[in-house]
Amino acid sequence: MTDFSTITPVRTPWRHELSATLKLAWPLVLTQLATIALNTIDVIMIGWLGPEELAAATLATSTIFPLVFFGIGLLAATAAMFSHEIGGIHLRGVRRTLRQGFWVAITLCIPCIALLSNAEALMLLMGQDPWLAATADTYVAHAKWGLLPLMCFTVLRNFVTAHSRPRSSMVILIVSIGLNAVLDYGLIFGRFGFPEMGLVGAAIATVAVQCFMFLAQTAFVLTDRKFRRYNLFGRFWRPDWHRYFEIMKIGVPIGLTVLAEAGLFAASSFMVGLFGPDQLAAHAVALQCSSVTFMVPLGVSQAATIRVGLAMGRKRLHDALLAGRISAFVGVGFAVIAALIFWFGSEILVGFYLHLDDPENADAVRFAVLFLWISAVFQLVDAGQAVAAGSLRGLKDTTIPAVLAFLGYWVFGFSAGALLAFEFDLKGAGVWSGLAVGLTAACFALMIRFEVLMRRAIARHDAPA
Repeated sequence: MTDFSTITPVRTPWRHELSATLKLAWPLVLTQLATIALNTIDVIMIGWLGPEELAAATLATSTIFPLVFFGIGLLAATAAMFSHEIGGIHLRGVRRTLRQGFWVAITLCIPCIALLSNAEALMLLMGQDPWLAATADTYVAHAKWGLLPLMCFTVLRNFVTAHSRPRSSMVILIVSIGLNAVLDYGLIFGRFGFPEMGLVGAAIATVAVQCFMFLAQTAFVLTDRKFRRYNLFGRFWRPDWHRYFEIMKIGVPIGLTVLAEAGLFAASSFMVGLFGPDQLAAHAVALQCSSVTFMVPLGVSQAATIRVGLAMGRKRLHDALLAGRISAFVGVGFAVIAALIFWFGSEILVGFYLHLDDPENADAVRFAVLFLWISAVFQLVDAGQAVAAGSLRGLKDTTIPAVLAFLGYWVFGFSAGALLAFEFDLKGAGVWSGLAVGLTAACFALMIRFEVLMRRAIARHDAPA
């Protein structure tokens, strides 16, 4: 956590901060939307295969994504560290952080790949249908090899973003959307001369796109004149254990925070899967729609980390508080729009994933609309907790937020979902209601945490000597 002892109060007009936040946030938001668009294309095209295949794919991604989100959260420590080092003009520290970020990514991926090699056994252990578990395992067996290039791309994306130059990542991801669409259509359905491979084809397409993203971002940082001066990959194998463990110290709590939320949604998939393929397919549709809208506050939260981190690196306490508040305003403001879209346009959204006029899809469509209505209710708190977490990361305050997130997501959210789903027989709707409870608890806890930390620090330094 940041030491406030040497920080002096300096004020910046809120209009300037709002402008700076929006300038940084919009390419980050587009980057996040492009990221989720990759998965959205997969879900849409797999949905064309039928509800059973979509249900199997949901189990597969629910097994992979918690590990992915933990890794991205862990590596978010590099974004906070980059920002502090750039704000303090410690350029050598920037280079050291990037190199050790790659080391952390490699260290992380080894046990994750080993765990995913036993995906089918894990799914059966959680009571899933044997056919769904076996089908999902064929997807996981191929998709797991994309973890390392994705994690390395994340380190590089944090590096360019901390320099307030996130557009290269945005462009790469936009190009990746088109590449993924072509590869998905070709490999899933046997078009463009590719063999028809179904779910396996979707997994191979995903790995190919993740490799492309890493290689393209690497090419950019190696050829850009400003970034070449860092000699980023020089002495790559030289250890820097102090920096390595600093990333771990800051990043593990962030990873656990993200894992707590991602794990809650993954657990919700497994719980809904107990109620049959139709509810699981509906859950996949509602979850995908919710994930798309969540990318906006997630991008804003990344901007909050950078803006708060830069202010702290420059020792401007009031700027850090303002940055967190402005980011929360932007994130929650968008969530209001998302909630209205979910409430009034749910059936239209479901129609993108499932054929509304197919009688076999009637139950899945009905459940998906219901789940989207519930999702509309918690859009604001989902945005609020994401941005508050990002602001706290800018302070390098990660351990207590991880505890607060775990309590909110699991003690309140998971427990409420299980109670409503099984004891009150609300089934999938009960699970989604539990998500709303957990996100609300996390939102208020994290927002209060940020305000209390900053107000106390300001009060100490504004008090007369």
